[in-house]
Amino acid sequence: MSNNQIIPPDVSWKDITEGGTISTAGNAKCFKTGAWKSISPKFIKENCTQCLLCVPMCPDNAIPLDSEGHRTDFDYSVCKGCGICAKVCPFKAIEMKEEVK
Repeated sequence: MSNNQIIPPDVSWKDITEGGTISTAGNAKCFKTGAWKSISPKFIKENCTQCLLCVPMCPDNAIPLDSEGHRTDFDYSVCKGCGICAKVCPFKAIEMKEEVK
C-alpha cells in the first residue's frame, strides 16, 4: 500500500467505515484542513498585545508561537476559519475576511 492510499485494494466496501464516522484519532495538522475554509482570519500585528488569549482557544492549533513565545501569523494550512480567535481577541488584532478564490 502506498503512502497516499488509505484503503487497501482488497478491502470490500462492506468493510469501510460509514461516511461521517470518526474511526481513529486525527487532527487538522494530519489532514491540512485549511483548504476547507471560506472565511480567513487576518492578523493585525499592530493591534496585538501578545495576551495570547487566542492561542488556547484555537481548536486547530493554527496560531503558532515563535521561539520567544510570541504569537505569529496564522498557519493557514490547518485553519478552518471558525472565527473563535477573532471573538476572544479583546484588542481587535484578528479580523475575519471572506476568502477570495
